[in-house]
Formats: sequence, C-alpha cells, structure tokens
Amino acid sequence: MPLLIHPVPPYDFSLSCSFFSGGDPAFRTFQQNIFSQVIRIGGGPVVIRIRDVGEEGDAVLAVDALPGEDSREASEEDLKRHISRLLSLDDDLEVFYQAVSDDPVLSSLTAALHGLKVPSSETVFEALVTSIIEQQIATPVARKIESRLVRRFGEEVRVGKKTYCAYPRPVDLADASPAEFRDCGLSARKGEYISGIARMVKNGALDLESSGSASDPDSFVRELCKIRGIGRWTAEFVLLRGLHRLDTIPADDLGIRRAIGRFYCPGEEVSPARAREIAGRWGEWKGLAAYYLLVAEKDAGERARLPSP
Repeated sequence: MPLLIHPVPPYDFSLSCSFFSGGDPAFRTFQQNIFSQVIRIGGGPVVIRIRDVGEEGDAVLAVDALPGEDSREASEEDLKRHISRLLSLDDDLEVFYQAVSDDPVLSSLTAALHGLKVPSSETVFEALVTSIIEQQIATPVARKIESRLVRRFGEEVRVGKKTYCAYPRPVDLADASPAEFRDCGLSARKGEYISGIARMVKNGALDLESSGSASDPDSFVRELCKIRGIGRWTAEFVLLRGLHRLDTIPADDLGIRRAIGRFYCPGEEVSPARAREIAGRWGEWKGLAAYYLLVAEKDAGERARLPSP
C-alpha cells in the first residue's frame, strides 16, 4: 500500500511539480502526473513515485517508495518528513496570500497560481552544486549538464530492470578529474569550484547541512561568499533552494529582474537595487513572491509564442 500524505492546503500538485517536467527520468522528473526522484533515505538511495489521488482542491499524495537491491526500506515517518520538506508540503500559503493581498499584481497572480509551492533541493550541497552549474548559462543548458553529472557521478540504484541515479554526494565529487567534469559539459573553472567545495565538505572544513539553523541570512551569504566560486547570486539561491529561506530574493538574477520588470515597471530595465527595493514590500515572503513572478512570466512568454487561432 502506498503512503498517503495530506499537504497543508491549498496545494496544487501538478502546478507545483511542473517545474520538473522534462527532467531526467534516471534522477528526477514529472511525467503523466507522476513525480519521481531518487532520494537518500533509510541507508541508501530510494526511488520515490508520487501522484495526487485526492479530489479537486483537496490534494492527497500517494507515495510509492522503491528501495534498490542493497537499500534498506525507510520508515513511513522518515519518508513523510523527507518528502514534506522536498515539496514544501507544510508551507501555509494562506499566510502568504494574506500578506500580499494589498499588492494588486501578486493578488492577481496568487489567484491564478493558487496552490503553487516552491520545492526545495534534497540537500544544501545539491543546491550549491546546482547553482554553480547555472552560473551565467541558460537553464535548459544547465539541466543537461546537471543530468550528465548525476549520471556520471551519482550512486546507482537498480529497481527491477531499470537503473536510476542519486544526486552526487561530496565524496563522489571530491576527487573528480577536470576531464571528467569537462565530459559533463562543465568549464574547467566550475569543475574546480565544485571539487574544491566537495573536498571541504568531505574533510569537515565546511558543514553545509547544519546551516538550516542559521538565523541571519546576510551572515550566511557573507560566509559562503568567502569560498572560491561563490558570489552573492549563488549564495542567495542556496538560501532559497537549499535552506528554504523564503525571505531571500536573489535580486542579481536576470530572470527575476526581468519578471519584476514585466509586472511592476514595463519597459524599465530593473537593476538589482531596484529589484530589492520593490521586493521590500513583500516582507518575509520575498523569495516566494519572486517564484510566483517567475512562473507567471514563463507562462506569459509561452502563451506569447503560441500561434494565433
């Protein structure tokens, strides 16, 4: 029997997981209304498959956990906690909606995107590696590189006749060669950044996973920026993706500034300072508000590319 999880409403499963459409089936994807990912739980990699079996407006997630041949079966409690964090199922969006109800733009977008929750990376290390890969390249290109990295370095897990891969751990990347990174499509410099950080974590010089208790995001950003290859853009995305700090907005990001410009100041080129100024009105929900703007901007762009009827 599958494990049943009741997310804090409102929650739109399909809308929230659509970000992973077109992902690598060997690691993480959303296809035919089923979200699948390899996670580490219960002593090894496990393939999870999630679908919504609830009625409209009342999501109930059915989770099938498929351990590999050498993995131990995870407890239902651990599985529920892990998935709830991964998909942000415990977030209370009604608090966010109320907080931005006086903002005409966000009030409209939250109605259109009702139930959209922003997912988190499984680990802070994954969020950091992903953000380094994405530095100064288009998202589709970054996804292809990340897929190659996962397939090249991730621990394999066999379920039936299929082979899946978990996201690489620091120990998997610490001793990777420049040639191996190049084969994945990474530049030599990004490969150096990733292997250097992986060695720091492996050797105990950097403890990323306990950073979730950091109460001061500005301090976290300053400390992370001391590491070679990490600037403010990367550090703030790590806060948002890896630590689920929804009060953080990576205002240096071109996509976020473009989305803010589209909805708040059409025709204006929005600077990082201007983006932070506008985001100030969203208080502790800056990151979540920015995510809604990005999704809405992407949807608007896709509609604009459709042929006229």
